[in-house]
Amino acid sequence: MTANRWRRFADWDARPLRQDRFAREDPAKGFQAMASPADPAPGLAVAEGRVTVMDGVAEADFDLIDRFIARYHLDPAVAAEAMAIPSLDLARMLVDLNVPRADLVRLARGLTPARLAEVVGHLSALEIAFAYGKMRARRSPGNQAHVTNAKDDPLQLAADAAVAVGLGFDEIETTQRVARNAWSNALACAVGASVGRWGTLFQCSSEEAEELQIAMRGFTSYAETVSVYGSEGAFIDGDDTPWSKAFLASAYASRGVKMRATSGAGSELLMGFHQSQSLLYLEARCLCLQRAMGVQGTQNGGIDGAPVTMSVPGGGRELMAENLIAVWLDLECASGNDARPTESELRVGAKIMPYLMAGSDLICSGMGSILKYDNSFNPSLINGEELEDYLVLQRDYEADGGLTPLSEDRASGLRERALAAVAAVLGELGLARPTPAMLASVAAASGSAETDSYTPGDASRISESIRTRGITVIDAIRALATRGFTEEAENLLAMVRLRLSGDALQTSALVRDGRVLSAINDPNEYLGPGTGYRLTPERRAEIVEIRDVLDEREVLRSQAMVEKVEARRAAYSSLGPAKAGQGGPEVVVGISPAFGTKLFRTLAGEGVSVMLRAVVQGIRDGGGTPRVVRMRHTADTSFLGLSAAHLSGSGIGIGLQAKGTAVIHRAGRLPHHNLELFSNAPITTLDHYRRLGENAAALAQGGDPEPVVVPTRGEAMGARFHAEVALIYAIETALCSEGAAPEEVAVEFQEVP
Repeated sequence: MTANRWRRFADWDARPLRQDRFAREDPAKGFQAMASPADPAPGLAVAEGRVTVMDGVAEADFDLIDRFIARYHLDPAVAAEAMAIPSLDLARMLVDLNVPRADLVRLARGLTPARLAEVVGHLSALEIAFAYGKMRARRSPGNQAHVTNAKDDPLQLAADAAVAVGLGFDEIETTQRVARNAWSNALACAVGASVGRWGTLFQCSSEEAEELQIAMRGFTSYAETVSVYGSEGAFIDGDDTPWSKAFLASAYASRGVKMRATSGAGSELLMGFHQSQSLLYLEARCLCLQRAMGVQGTQNGGIDGAPVTMSVPGGGRELMAENLIAVWLDLECASGNDARPTESELRVGAKIMPYLMAGSDLICSGMGSILKYDNSFNPSLINGEELEDYLVLQRDYEADGGLTPLSEDRASGLRERALAAVAAVLGELGLARPTPAMLASVAAASGSAETDSYTPGDASRISESIRTRGITVIDAIRALATRGFTEEAENLLAMVRLRLSGDALQTSALVRDGRVLSAINDPNEYLGPGTGYRLTPERRAEIVEIRDVLDEREVLRSQAMVEKVEARRAAYSSLGPAKAGQGGPEVVVGISPAFGTKLFRTLAGEGVSVMLRAVVQGIRDGGGTPRVVRMRHTADTSFLGLSAAHLSGSGIGIGLQAKGTAVIHRAGRLPHHNLELFSNAPITTLDHYRRLGENAAALAQGGDPEPVVVPTRGEAMGARFHAEVALIYAIETALCSEGAAPEEVAVEFQEVP
């Protein structure tokens, strides 16, 4: 750091944001969020029901993506009408409450990728969020969790899956640190997800062929790792074609496995096949491909490419815009928010808020229900460390983010039951025999660094045995039933029945309370205030029930804990109405109505008598004469001090609230124009109060002392204490009586604290 450098930059250098790296906009190198000069102009020509030109490319020059989109996405019956509508008009229709979602979905079938990208490019971030809330397929929002750990430990996987289900996640997804551990992970999560309730869909992300085999054995109920790309080079590099991906999607659907495809801005840039086109245009091609493949939904919004996308100017807006295209195309949208694109908690919160406000079929395509280091997909936008913050965001905005707060007792009960269940299955099937010490280790652990359980090598041996022995979900169900886990066996069997019925294959399908909700029977019909999804009183009651919620009873209980101790420290005796002083270095200390009678502890945790003793001692040390008066007409700090000053022989008074706020006041000044103020009671020390008394005594004798300042480090005192402050002040004001005379109080300090 140079000598002349402004040190604020050094402060900024220490912030987490400085760990992020940003890219300069460079369309030629693919670093352009939207509207690159290399993006084609929208256009379409159809002859005899056949697309002959699309976005400036003649049919003879179509690449494999153009060919697939032209053949299977574009509907010639609506294309001419849709493409004739100017882009700005279409953009306005997206945010027009008088244009139903169904009308816009119909038009989307006739729009080319370039036109879709051009339309959403007209919208601001606010307008995109609004349009997204209108256009998402299912009315009720949902959420998805990542359940993984660094050891691929099946015990921890089962316990964490059960907690994720208890939190209300509609889907959970696992993957593994060691590729061959997929079977063990799948079995563990399937068993854990059966604890507490049935209906949480489950996926094991693995190599595509093996993932399909795991699904065929019945362990999983959905898949979303069928990746598509927006440039031909990226597709070829991925060893696939749109046709093979469509075939794989059909294979899943034929066995009752719900399936989404995956895409997201930045993937082509990371793979080196960006064609100098914008991230949004390439993603629009991906989404048209997915609709053409016949999949019911998409996992998009950056996904693994989110960090590079958000390094570009407008990258966050682009991620929102591609999600909007997805729902406009009538795809269920698991709207990104899985990869963590930043080290800045401010940017993390900003990224999640539009989806929490607008709602989404699945707000996260994988929120880390586990700790960052245990997330085998890499850290999610929100992980186990921040999960409670998300629960509070739901409460703050009365927005349903798909989750429900979970009490400690409930979470522990779910973990213990899941551990017992998975241990029973492992033992019954001869796969492993976990010891009581291993189970206890996992039950209390926040993450795998705290467990003494299975290693990745142990998991590999369990996994290989499951694979080679042909163990299926039916074997797991039978094992649960044999060992007495009847409820879990029934829950897991219900998921098999769901596979057979195929109900989960409906667009945007999830299971709530044993019933499939989808875009068919729970359609999003938002048309302005009073329509669309609204919290029911029952759902609101669930969302607001977070931890650390205070009420007056809790505050009084906390105060009562020190009441007996305070009774030994000081005794307060009323001497009748207080009279004005007659000169001299007198300082009147005006205490609040509940001081020492109903309130006994300051916000700093000190007894009120201890605080008062320090003030009185300071007055005496400064050569003043203290006098204590209880105010009955007010509890306001400023008026306590001003009223005390009017009674003081010197015209100097101190106002002292039970919670610890204090002022020095002078008679005749405006109420809130005090001489000194201690507003941050939680960090005010006894030494501060003593010095406050000294200064008041100096002022009473005509001095001009240096004001006492309570230093802060920028703490958010309001967030920590304002709820308690308001409740305490309500107790104080309830004891006030308008016009009541101040009361002279004799204070006898007894036991020294």
